[in-house]
Amino acid sequence: MALVRVYPTATTLPRLASSLSLGTKFVVRSSSNLQLQMQPNDSRKLILEVKDKLEKEYYSLPVGRNGRDDEDMILWFLKDRKFDVEEAVSKLTKAIKWRQDFEVSKLTEESVKDVAQTGKAYIHDFLDINDRPVLVVVAAKHFPKAQDPADDEKLCVFLIEKALSKLPTGKEQILGIFDLRGFGTENADLKYLTFLVCFVYYLPNIGN
Repeated sequence: MALVRVYPTATTLPRLASSLSLGTKFVVRSSSNLQLQMQPNDSRKLILEVKDKLEKEYYSLPVGRNGRDDEDMILWFLKDRKFDVEEAVSKLTKAIKWRQDFEVSKLTEESVKDVAQTGKAYIHDFLDINDRPVLVVVAAKHFPKAQDPADDEKLCVFLIEKALSKLPTGKEQILGIFDLRGFGTENADLKYLTFLVCFVYYLPNIGN
């Protein structure tokens, strides 16, 4: 899970091999390293309360990492919902069901290989100056008429998951760069933008 802040800005990364003169930057925060903002005992009680509700009311949901008993994920949604148990449960169940329906766990390098070869998006080889994994999107290489929209969606989710998996120990964020150089009308894709509503499951501060 992740938290996002969006800053429209010209962006450069000192430790990257190449610079981007025009783009948009966003930051995604992982749930696994979030610090508790309540007393540990109080937070622990709420986590257990959510787990208990999910087990009783949503038993069919999967368990394990990113499942209904994932305490890091539960804490993250509690924090996002200001520690309101009912709201956290509601949003968490939607996120888990979305991951199931989209089959996020089945995404692999091989399954997105063809669309990844376009170079429209990739994980940079180097961390940024703050030791964050970097996801780069090259908008001018996106041609909606040439690729299957479903493949683009899979690549998007796969790369976010991959970037989050590369977080160094103790780090909470990944950095995303939208390189807008050369972007034209042929690259515009309103249909794809509607898919990005899925970001609510990675980036809950965007809202419902």
